[in-house]
Amino acid sequence: MDALIMAGQIIFALAILVTLHELGHFAAARMFGIKVEKFYLFFDAWGYKLFSFKKGDTEYGIGWLPLGGYVKIAGMIDESMDTDQLKSEPQPWEFRSKPAWQRLIVMIGGVTVNFIVGFVVFILSVWHYGDTRLPIDKLKHGIHAMEIGKEIGLKDGDVITGVNGVKAVYTDELLKPSVFLNDGNSFDVLRDGQVISLKLPKNIIDRISDKKGSIFSIRMPSQIDSVIENSPAAKANLKKGDMIIAVNDTATAYYHEVSKLLGNYADKQVKLRVLRGSDTLIVNTKLSKEGKLGFTNIDPYEGAYDTTSYTFAQSVPVGSKRAMEALTDNLTGLKKLVTGKVDPRKSVQGPIGIATMFGSSWVWERFWSLTGLLSLILAFMNLLPIPALDGGHVVFLVIEMIIRRPLSDKFMSIMQVIGMILLLSLMVFAFGNDLYKIIFK
Repeated sequence: MDALIMAGQIIFALAILVTLHELGHFAAARMFGIKVEKFYLFFDAWGYKLFSFKKGDTEYGIGWLPLGGYVKIAGMIDESMDTDQLKSEPQPWEFRSKPAWQRLIVMIGGVTVNFIVGFVVFILSVWHYGDTRLPIDKLKHGIHAMEIGKEIGLKDGDVITGVNGVKAVYTDELLKPSVFLNDGNSFDVLRDGQVISLKLPKNIIDRISDKKGSIFSIRMPSQIDSVIENSPAAKANLKKGDMIIAVNDTATAYYHEVSKLLGNYADKQVKLRVLRGSDTLIVNTKLSKEGKLGFTNIDPYEGAYDTTSYTFAQSVPVGSKRAMEALTDNLTGLKKLVTGKVDPRKSVQGPIGIATMFGSSWVWERFWSLTGLLSLILAFMNLLPIPALDGGHVVFLVIEMIIRRPLSDKFMSIMQVIGMILLLSLMVFAFGNDLYKIIFK
């Protein structure tokens, strides 16, 4: 079920973004009187499709292969590689018969829509959801340093107060992608009453991608909030407010300690020492096959979070700024990838990897956040000067405008084939990378 929810989310997100992207091409083509033969969500590879109907000159449909979508514009060499229509004389309604500047607008129509959609999603998300954040000065239990955090010198109980000497107000500021993408950054850490500096290694992004983890989590005492029905916790008669202070005589104070210890006793009996009010109880129970007790933990910071609501007017600059930050982070990441500072085997993700980002539960706030981010990424990636992408067509059109004559159909066909090979190779690598991580990690 978890896999179905993840798959459903990414397919739904891509369906929205691809449809709007192709609608951008479609609307621009129609504006200049260019005939659009097909408008498809997903690919009808080898002629197979799930659904189609024809209205006017255009066939609308849904293909069976959920890897994108396309519009087939008359008189244009595209991914369909249909060159038969180019053997006849150009017709007034064809793409090739239009001035270069009009064809350029048609080609950038899709990425323009994706950029706009990305910004709009960020703005509307800020307006609808607002912000709920934990102030650093209320972090009374400090952090739990995870594996990657320990590698850079963090310890349980530390309080990260800022980056590069700049004080942070909220904990989420410490986990922004820019913190780990920009070289030379350092965490300012309050430890035992003193502030020390811990420099982040240059390969920190590779480590995060490799481990699929974070630097730290918020440390909290192991105190039960609710017990799952028929779980080992329920069978042991554990109750809300109970605090687990030992597992098999190993003392515990925090939730992450309990969770780690329980994982060592999957499907086995454990002895728990539980503090209930002023009484200490000894409880025995058998854990699940996954090493779970079956309870949710009380959030000790409930009531400490700052909640900010925005008017629509306020959400426009705030959402736009966050969209720009997301776009800048991706540009920085791509630069690191191209220059070899980031290992593509650890940073490049295909549909499977992206689906895991959505998570196994459908949370609308997270869904729209990732959809807005994907829209900006799709816009940027489509602008790359690779034949078969919109950016490749834009480059050829700019060249045509400079030399004042169209490039030959043969040259365009060859470039289209080269571009398709490059894209398919990248797709195979991304899928293979996803499968490798699932199988071997």
